[in-house]
Amino acid sequence: MRPLESQSGVLVHSSADRRLAVQHWLLSTLRDPRTGIREWRATGVAMLPLGTLFSAIRLPGRLVLTLIGAHSMPSGEIDAALAEMLGGAPVICDPRYQRYYVLMPASTPATWHMAADEWAEVEVDVMGRGRLLGVPKLSRTEPLPLDSYWSVPMESAAVLGAPLTAARFIAAARHLMEPEQL
Repeated sequence: MRPLESQSGVLVHSSADRRLAVQHWLLSTLRDPRTGIREWRATGVAMLPLGTLFSAIRLPGRLVLTLIGAHSMPSGEIDAALAEMLGGAPVICDPRYQRYYVLMPASTPATWHMAADEWAEVEVDVMGRGRLLGVPKLSRTEPLPLDSYWSVPMESAAVLGAPLTAARFIAAARHLMEPEQL
């Protein structure tokens, strides 16, 4: 499908085109992208290596809920709040273990190593090279009881979270946590 040209002369890509581009971009982290496609078909989640195209920050659910004040909010409202607070950064939710994974530039673990040590006390993990992340297929955008889904879908290939925005989010949540939660 060819991109459409708007009246202003700007090319407009359909959501299907962008989704396909995101899929190709994510799967390009694998030696054989067909492996990821098979995993998505079989389990709904592909194990992708971190550190080449992107990294991830693992946030415990309690940290996210503390900042959003969402202990009784439906997950759709939590997802919308996350999208706003993290500037649209792509986020994967793992409801089974109550964790959120914010996709970040691949360089984040190297540049954040000192902050990452500090954040370990609140179970924030900056994940990079040598680690794998379970990435749900792109159509999983609705909460499921135990299955990972895109809490904030990845809108376009290579559009990741802003490190400063994520750092501010973590610092604000950590500040609001009760001392016994630390």
